[in-house]
Amino acid sequence: MSSGFALPSIETVAPAVYFPPPPPPLDAQALPHTGMLHLHDAAGQASGHLTDAAGQAAGQLTDVAGHAAHQAADAALQVLGSLSGVLLVGRAALLGTRLLAAGAVRAAEEQRCLERRQRIAATAAEQWEAAAFAAVRVNARRHALLARVARARALGGPPGPPPHPDVPPPLTPVGARLADLRRELARAEQALHGAEQAQAAWEQRRLAARCRLDEDRDDDWQLALREGRERALRRFSAERTADAEAGRLPHPAADRPAPGPTDVREVRRSGARILGELDPYAAPDAAGLAAQAVRDAVRRAAEDPRRARIHLTEARKFVRDANRQARETREAQERAALHHDFLVYETPEGAEDLVPAPDAVTLLRRTLDEGVPLGPAERELVERRVTERVRALEALYVQERCAGAVAELARRFGGRAGLGRGAGQEVRLDWTPPGWDPGHWLRATLLDGRLSVATMYRGGPGERTPQQRALDDERCAEARTRLTELERITESLGLEVEFTVEHTEGALPGVPGENALMLDDLIDEAEQLADTYQDVLPRPARQRHADGGSRRTG
Repeated sequence: MSSGFALPSIETVAPAVYFPPPPPPLDAQALPHTGMLHLHDAAGQASGHLTDAAGQAAGQLTDVAGHAAHQAADAALQVLGSLSGVLLVGRAALLGTRLLAAGAVRAAEEQRCLERRQRIAATAAEQWEAAAFAAVRVNARRHALLARVARARALGGPPGPPPHPDVPPPLTPVGARLADLRRELARAEQALHGAEQAQAAWEQRRLAARCRLDEDRDDDWQLALREGRERALRRFSAERTADAEAGRLPHPAADRPAPGPTDVREVRRSGARILGELDPYAAPDAAGLAAQAVRDAVRRAAEDPRRARIHLTEARKFVRDANRQARETREAQERAALHHDFLVYETPEGAEDLVPAPDAVTLLRRTLDEGVPLGPAERELVERRVTERVRALEALYVQERCAGAVAELARRFGGRAGLGRGAGQEVRLDWTPPGWDPGHWLRATLLDGRLSVATMYRGGPGERTPQQRALDDERCAEARTRLTELERITESLGLEVEFTVEHTEGALPGVPGENALMLDDLIDEAEQLADTYQDVLPRPARQRHADGGSRRTG
């Protein structure tokens, strides 16, 4: 075996992963054999661990040893890292409202389990995912509500300015402990729910001006209209809970069958009930069409009850369409808010910036500021930009985890590990197992999602002596065992990695540790943390669930 490769995929997003700083600069004079292995920047992300290990408080876990607490499912000991946090936000941006709400339901249930001192059968990563998705849902709803209020204030008109939303600042999970975030989530959900109710009541009053009859002093009309609006407001409030959104129960039909009215008074009452079913966020123009159909029905009632029934049926259709449009618009606004917040995210100071997406941000800003819906081509562009950023974050996350896995190899089995950067921004993480020095080492690289581990020998290409080739073959045989260990470590770090061994002639030439940052301090701290947590809980078992997923339990 000269080298092996795998295509790592993210099985779970570990909570405590931070953005790495840029890799060390290139010293071209130290690279006599650049480009031979077509390496990239996976291994270089271990430099981030060096900064994190020095900067984090004693109670926080570093990226390299964070898997120890992850295996123990002890979420209370962890805080959410910057890279883990934004990656969870990005993954949330690719999901629908229903799945985000399902995460909020899971987070609330986990909190109730803790309050009842019941054991939660989930890993720290799964608990963090649920809490992060719930936070994303709250932030998107908050942003969309504030944007709608701003638009309403700019338009003016009756019934006066909308109420000022009494909502807390956006939730910022990064750097928070899980228990603290859950408490903030509960408070934010409650405040947001109240603000949405207040805005919905104001929206109803605005619609009322479009739903008046030519003369509306009829007490029956007023009573029926008020009762219908109260029902619509209660339904709106109930549907905005996470449980309702996750379940996505069918909405009450506005055009449910009803006995045909027989006189003018009954026509008026029927019309009031129909208009009372309007969604509080229904567009005024759509509400106006429904109100006009009710007016026509009232005018026709005395002379032609059959025609009155036709107009009432038409009003029901207008209300049904207006309600569907209101729900779709509300969801589109919240999705736009989510996408906008994700695409304008800036990496922490000292980390490399993400590729900006000004075209998509402009479209989303217009949607939120002006209420202009995205067209099909615009939606496609936004979704493409979101997907591109998520993929870039996933690649960076995989690089961080793979670098941590190689550093963990050195911690467990000894030897030296160093970080170097090659030509063309390629970054390498080299590990020299015990007994391999000075002639051989292993090099891990990541390029376009492909993790490669190669057996290397010191020197340039050229003819090897029989003794050298025999030692090359011996090291290649030993490398197979190292790949198995690397697979186990990456799995514990939340990656799915399965190596395919490439059979080539002997080892590959190179220079170990070009521009290397030695990881001795990082390995020492990882060892201390692992010793601290190794006896907390056994390695969680895996169970196959009905949805086809495989999750750790215990």
